[in-house]
Amino acid sequence: MTVRRDVRTSDRVRQIIVAVCAVVAIVGGAVGSGAFGGTAIQDAAGGALRADATLLAPAVPAFGIWSVIYLGLIGYAIWQALPAHATSSRQRALGYLVAASLVLNAGWILSVQADLLALSVVVIVALVAVLAFAFARTVRSPARRVGDMILTDGVIGLYLGWVSVATAAGIAATLVAAGFTGWGLPAEAWSTGILIITGAIAITLAVVSRGRISPMLSLCWGLAWIAVARLGGSPHSTTTAIAAIIVAAAVIIVTLIFRVQALRKVRS
Repeated sequence: MTVRRDVRTSDRVRQIIVAVCAVVAIVGGAVGSGAFGGTAIQDAAGGALRADATLLAPAVPAFGIWSVIYLGLIGYAIWQALPAHATSSRQRALGYLVAASLVLNAGWILSVQADLLALSVVVIVALVAVLAFAFARTVRSPARRVGDMILTDGVIGLYLGWVSVATAAGIAATLVAAGFTGWGLPAEAWSTGILIITGAIAITLAVVSRGRISPMLSLCWGLAWIAVARLGGSPHSTTTAIAAIIVAAAVIIVTLIFRVQALRKVRS
């Protein structure tokens, strides 16, 4: 009886921590958007993250995906807190990772608001690492129910894909703000290189996950808006836009190939 009581207590503690961290992240997101009258994230740190600050900055509409991600995280926080999921082995493996990602997300916003761009890069890289670890766990232990598939696997994948793009943009913004001159290489060479690395990471996720769709959707959403920003805004860069489009196309093709293969195996 004592063992069972301890297990239930630890599960409830985990569920509460995830829910509290979700609230913290949502409040942090509202602060970052300027909803409470403060400085919006794109205007903080001297405007380093504005759509016209670097070649890798997505156009403003791209950031609307945060609303979808936050809505999904709220859904996840509520879903994982239900009694039926208290002792789920998947949630035991994932709960604290998701909580850590939510805290890191809020920490990233605070570091940018405090004009600590170098620190913000460290935080967002840690965020990507935590989400990648969580995503890997969802792959190793596939969801058996639709709700779990959407609110756990889907949300984590969507979160990871978008943050991967945000990391590329954040690194570029930090380098530009620090006065980095590119070691003699043109800015478009750097932007193209970073886009290729981002695409390689996304393709790796597609291969490892056997074609999970959600990371591809959010990552390609970000890449598409980078292309839009570079073709229709400042700084203009056809080269960067084409690179973003090619990388997005490659990610979509590889993801769909592995998805189709996975579905064929299931049906056979």
